[in-house]
Amino acid sequence: MRRMRTRKYNWIGAALALILFTGCAAQKTATTKPAADGNGSAEADKVLYERAVNDLQHNRFDLSRLSMQTLINTYPDSEYLAKAKLAIADSYFKEGGSTGLTQAVAEYTDFITFFPFLDEAAYAQMQIGMAHYRRMEKPDRDRSEALEAEAALQTFLQKYPHTELTPTAEQRLREVQEVLADGDFRIASFYYIRRMDKASAPRLLDLVNRYPLYSQADRANWMLASIYERNQHNDVATSYYARLVKEYPLSSLAAEAKSKLVKLGAPVPQPDPTALARMQKDQQAPHDRPGLLKRPGELLKSGPDVSAAARVGQPTLTPQAEDATDTLSPGGGGLSVVAAGGAPAGNNGSGTGAYVETVSPGTSDPPAGSSVTNPTGATAGANDPPAAAASAQDQAGQSSQADPNTSAGTSANGNADPSTQNQGNQAGSQGESTSKKKKNKKQARVQP
Repeated sequence: MRRMRTRKYNWIGAALALILFTGCAAQKTATTKPAADGNGSAEADKVLYERAVNDLQHNRFDLSRLSMQTLINTYPDSEYLAKAKLAIADSYFKEGGSTGLTQAVAEYTDFITFFPFLDEAAYAQMQIGMAHYRRMEKPDRDRSEALEAEAALQTFLQKYPHTELTPTAEQRLREVQEVLADGDFRIASFYYIRRMDKASAPRLLDLVNRYPLYSQADRANWMLASIYERNQHNDVATSYYARLVKEYPLSSLAAEAKSKLVKLGAPVPQPDPTALARMQKDQQAPHDRPGLLKRPGELLKSGPDVSAAARVGQPTLTPQAEDATDTLSPGGGGLSVVAAGGAPAGNNGSGTGAYVETVSPGTSDPPAGSSVTNPTGATAGANDPPAAAASAQDQAGQSSQADPNTSAGTSANGNADPSTQNQGNQAGSQGESTSKKKKNKKQARVQP
């Protein structure tokens, strides 16, 4: 009986222990299950973001963008929303190509629009400039991407001047402006060699004023001074010779510029200490120029060679202007130097017949045979020889002796004179018959 009672108590104790254990386990599961569900829903956006970042690191761009877009659409209040938006732009930038870089610019622009006050906005603006920088062509080709890169990098340096990306942005801007200046310099040199000052001078004027850090800026100043000197504007020519000596003291043309100043009777300025220090520091900076083995490969590249760009100095941050600073234009009796929007200055009453004029936006350039009005009222071509100009003046003098009330070839009531029309028709028929006779003579000579 005792054994039976003992076994009975043991079974009861075991049942109670089982019930107690089961109840505690159920209570623990019921308590912890809601917490697990809450953490899962709260970290789902994080899981999507980390998965997208992993795909981006392994160049699975489509999968990365799909995860980022799912995060943006599903969790609009997520803390990873801005990061996902920026990662989509980074995926297009990393993918590269014409389509990828174009889409990257659009995505970075959208990020700056939606999140303008985040620290990542500076990075997005920098990436816009770099996208255009990667699509930049050589100096003698399309320059639209170079202009876009210049504008984007200038915007970055003006809006975010004190960031860790500022030194990189300044160097990239110097390289972009080197490419733009080199394109203008090549065109200006083409016209300068052929002594076509009208086409060469405006480009050189814009170049020396806008891109002083250009590697060939000293030569551009020399060419511009030569143009003014051969057009007999020595006072303006000496200013550019002096500028070469003062701002580019280490140039190989500085000694020749000093000789020109002495020859023209102008004072020789002292080198600018700031410009001298800048050129010395730039010469000491490394310039990664392609070697002999890499030069054949450079010919196959679509991008420009920026190894000659300056490494020191403040790049130009102002947008590109439409008009030049000063030009050469025909004055009374010769050529005169005219500032943009100003009056003639330094006219010495002599010239060579070649001139430069500024054409305002929206107007077309006058043709090469455009006429210049003389004080007597006659017109003569700007490039015509002196005999042609004299004959034009003689015709003007003869026409001035005509009756002021009625002009030659017209009647008193303003109608054309029939006799004049008959004379014109006879002259035309005589010209046609003469040309026919010449044709017949040529054909007779050809025939055996």
